Amino acid sequence: MDDLIDDDGDEGGNTPEYTVSELSGAVKRVIEGEFGFVRIRGEVGRVSRPRSGHIYLDLKDDRAVIAGVMWKGVAARQQTQPEEGMEVIATGRLTTFPGQSKYQIVIEDIRPAGAGALMAMLEKRKAQLAAEGLFAPERKRPLPYLPEIIGVVTSPSGAVIRDILHRLRDRFPRKVLIWPVAVQGAKCAPEVARAIEGFNALTPGGALPRPDLIIVARGGGSVEDLWGFNEEIVARAAAASAIPLISAVGHETDTTLIDFVADKRAPTPTAAAELAVPVRLELLSWVGEAGARMTRAMGQRMEVRGQRLRDLARALPRPEELLDTPRQRVDVLGDRLPQALIRGVQRRRVALSDAAGSLRPSLLSRGIAHERARAADRAARLAPALARLVIARREALARRADRLSMRPLRRELAAQSDRLDTLSRRMQDAHKGRLSELRQRLDALERLRATMGYEATLERGFAVVRGDGHVVTDVASAKAASGLEIQFADGRLKIGGEASPRKGGKPKPPEQGSLF
Repeated sequence: MDDLIDDDGDEGGNTPEYTVSELSGAVKRVIEGEFGFVRIRGEVGRVSRPRSGHIYLDLKDDRAVIAGVMWKGVAARQQTQPEEGMEVIATGRLTTFPGQSKYQIVIEDIRPAGAGALMAMLEKRKAQLAAEGLFAPERKRPLPYLPEIIGVVTSPSGAVIRDILHRLRDRFPRKVLIWPVAVQGAKCAPEVARAIEGFNALTPGGALPRPDLIIVARGGGSVEDLWGFNEEIVARAAAASAIPLISAVGHETDTTLIDFVADKRAPTPTAAAELAVPVRLELLSWVGEAGARMTRAMGQRMEVRGQRLRDLARALPRPEELLDTPRQRVDVLGDRLPQALIRGVQRRRVALSDAAGSLRPSLLSRGIAHERARAADRAARLAPALARLVIARREALARRADRLSMRPLRRELAAQSDRLDTLSRRMQDAHKGRLSELRQRLDALERLRATMGYEATLERGFAVVRGDGHVVTDVASAKAASGLEIQFADGRLKIGGEASPRKGGKPKPPEQGSLF
């Protein structure tokens, strides 16, 4: 101890001095040199994901903890993202972080430590999504009975898409939109989630129509191969889909998270196609059977109603019996009518005689004079009243004429005239368009008639044979006919029989020995 004390009284005079940075650098070189490449098995503790995209985590066992960091580019390439409580095997290099005087592992690859770790992480994620209600049966929607368009999310080069298309073609052909994705590896989960969201973002009835049903399909494989369909982004995308979704991932024994959130799970991709559409032949058979049953039911109903109508008709009286009583009443009234007319005329004649007895010429003259005096009095009062009325109406007309202006009338007249011109032009254009359309339809029908008629067939070398004015279709009819007429495309030719006399010509004289 005394030897270490120099003349000035300082201790450790032969010990070299280091700066903090030099010592930290030396430690860093030693650790990186000794542990350039290591694999660590441990449980993931704290996990931090800042906005930079890097991942900071702790790897621990029952006695020690090592800090770890995974840079953004490396984290994006990982097939399985680390989660707290997962047992993993991390591969990387040890280094130090001088800023905090600690050592850490820079992780280049991280994988679950066996299938048990994967299943434990899967159960944890499954419990979390179930607690949020994503597996609730009331969230699942019924599949459309006969979708017009089916969207398939799968690999375009595998056997899965061929099996789905083949089964759809056998059962009920439908339009299929394929969204190609990677079905395993690091790209699987984000591509499948984007495919589901992309199908939902399509506009119904647009240039690229929106599917009525989505099938997410993949063939069988190991847990690691199917792990992309256990990712949380895929499960949430399937749960948020507004389009009914069928999950057909793996074989019947394989189960992934998307199976729990999908509206329907199919054990195989082929079974998904069977769930998507019914069998067309079975539908046709059912429709035929239903039509036959409806026809029989209608026939039976009509027969029952007809029998009931006939039963009711038997309870009604015959029409001639209904007319017997009215006919008898008409006869009785007809017999009484002449006497009633005579008595009516006599009664009215007596009343006329009584009224005529009280009439006198002087009474009529007084009545006429009285009415004439009333008319003259009213005529004398009418002229001043008419004059006053005319003056009042003229004054009212003059007051209203002062308030009248022709400008609004002219503007309204011009506006209505323009509107009338516009309507007239539109009517003429519509009329011309309608005539053009009808003319085109007439031309098309004429072309169709010419095509469908037998004259067009004659142009191709065929002929029509008639015998005695009727079309001949067999040899027996041709032999029985007295003469044949063959129609070609450019005219008719008669063979045998009597030739028809030409218009304006003289009839041919009968041959000798003829009965005529």
